[in-house]
Amino acid sequence: MNILQWHHVCACDDIDEEDVIEFKHDGKLYAVYHTPSGFYASAGLCTHETARLTEGLVFGDVIECPMHMGRFHIPTGAAKGAPVCINLVTHPVKTEDGKVLIGLPAD
Repeated sequence: MNILQWHHVCACDDIDEEDVIEFKHDGKLYAVYHTPSGFYASAGLCTHETARLTEGLVFGDVIECPMHMGRFHIPTGAAKGAPVCINLVTHPVKTEDGKVLIGLPAD
């Protein structure tokens, strides 16, 4: 059983709807999204060519990679369009007192 440690990312108002921001923790890069269906988080690099997803575009619940326009379903991390074929790792997110928090495995 993995124990999660919750980390403050930003205020809820800091991410516009259909936008993404970068979050770094312990040398790892994460992408935190605000979609019409809520807040989500995933690994910050595309699984195809390791481009930063935070430089991509959010359309509803989809992130489009800036390098080759591969697409992922944000809530599940599912690869949705060529050339990507490997799903993104996703991470739990919650909002509390107007803050966005990401749940990462405790050390």
